[in-house]
Amino acid sequence: MTTAPRQPQPLMLRADAPLRGSVRVPGDKSISHRALMLSALAVGRSDVRGLLEGEDVLATAAAMRAMGARLERLGEGHWAIDGVGVGSLLQPEGVLDMGNSGTSTRLLMGLVATHPVSATFIGDASLSRRPMGRVIEPLTRMGADITASPGGRLPLMLRGADTPLPLSYRLPVASAQVKSAILLAGLNVQGETVVEEPIPTRDHSERMLKAFGADLRVEPLPGGGNRISVRGWADFRPQQLVVPGDPSSAAFPLVAALLVPGSDVLIEGVGLNPTRDGLVRILTEMGADIRPVNARHVGGEPVADLAVRHSALKGIEVPPEVAPSMIDEYPILFVAAALAQGRTVMRGIEELRVKESDRISAMAAGLAAAGVRVEERPDGLIVEGTGGAPVPGGATIATHLDHRIAMSFAVLSLAARAPITVDDRAPISTSFPAFLQLMATLGAVESQG
Repeated sequence: MTTAPRQPQPLMLRADAPLRGSVRVPGDKSISHRALMLSALAVGRSDVRGLLEGEDVLATAAAMRAMGARLERLGEGHWAIDGVGVGSLLQPEGVLDMGNSGTSTRLLMGLVATHPVSATFIGDASLSRRPMGRVIEPLTRMGADITASPGGRLPLMLRGADTPLPLSYRLPVASAQVKSAILLAGLNVQGETVVEEPIPTRDHSERMLKAFGADLRVEPLPGGGNRISVRGWADFRPQQLVVPGDPSSAAFPLVAALLVPGSDVLIEGVGLNPTRDGLVRILTEMGADIRPVNARHVGGEPVADLAVRHSALKGIEVPPEVAPSMIDEYPILFVAAALAQGRTVMRGIEELRVKESDRISAMAAGLAAAGVRVEERPDGLIVEGTGGAPVPGGATIATHLDHRIAMSFAVLSLAARAPITVDDRAPISTSFPAFLQLMATLGAVESQG
């Protein structure tokens, strides 16, 4: 008996009044992945609170269970993990289904690469189009045997090295995922593994590795970037972790409040790691009224509540060097630029072409369909804003199974004269299952067409 294909679930949002209220976004996705993986490498029980329970993170949880760790959900966002220890991952009995999660895939490839086990990685249609070559190359040099589908894609078979080799590697392109995969591989290698990044990228891996007991050093490089080194065979100590709110998820209600006249919103407990706060800095430069309040540290990460009010934005030229600190937030920045005064130029972001979709082309097509003037470039996008006037709207947007595209156009629909229809809401669950509930709390209304 065959299962009927899932029918798309269209989505339209509108704002009948200003957005108001206080909300809390889910736990940081990047930190949640790493919390599960590193807890699984500790000997003893770790306690994690605030864990994001989206589909991507649950794929990581399932993979760690398959390799021997015991994971127990104690309550909403509250998990206990009994780890197996560095070097003691078990052979998974079945394939590791990564769903839509590129982070799970790349980081777990790093973990498996230096353990004497084999694993087959599969994913959904979107993930199976994403190239893994930038991870395959360094992990192969460490001794892993990797057989990928054409183009370095999933499905992919990885046989971990029996005698893994330390590696000194300079990233050809700044990538926190590739950096993290190499560092995770280095945990089970005798000697020192070194990664040099030309531009600083998000440092959640480094912060959490140190917390668990890794012998890790970060040194600035002449001319910029960092040299990160880790020595293998450290004994990981179980931890009690609190995951801060995800700045990538906070970006959607934040931009919605900026675009809907009269809005006044407080987003509580948002992680403001300096390697992740690029969107707040750029929007502030564009004239956004965003005030961090109640600054504090949670789980070793800087956190604040963000008070956001409707603002008149102006177009700017976004420096390419900020891209690593906000690479996932560019789709919603494109939306903010659509209502700014003048032209916003965003370059040096070709990384967006190999995300869950080609986010440059997909966003350019969707914005144009909604009546926004855009110019697509090989490495970015130029958006001509309306000066604060609503965009024409009246379009149906193809999400390409990409959660950030779906949420970005749901936000743009709040500032459109005619409704914008997102072709399928289902991808939103990969990172932000409560997105629609949160937007409703602020006053957004789901339109039935």
